[in-house]
Amino acid sequence: MFDPKVIRTLALISQLGISMLVPIFLMVWLGSWVDGKFSTHFFPLFLLLGIGGGFRSVYTIIRQAYKDDHCKENENEKKS
Repeated sequence: MFDPKVIRTLALISQLGISMLVPIFLMVWLGSWVDGKFSTHFFPLFLLLGIGGGFRSVYTIIRQAYKDDHCKENENEKKS
């Protein structure tokens, strides 16, 4: 019914979005909590750490997906 490539691509896009947003939201929450609890101003640091963690997660996922696709293409070429 559905093309497996389309489903895989939609799953990858969803995974990228979740992997980017979760670290950012967690670090924003943690930064707000630390600022409120200890009266500090570490929120920007936590925000940057969350953004960095999100980008690293997205980079890792994209690199792995590209590697998987490249390996499958090589296997298909060897079979032909």
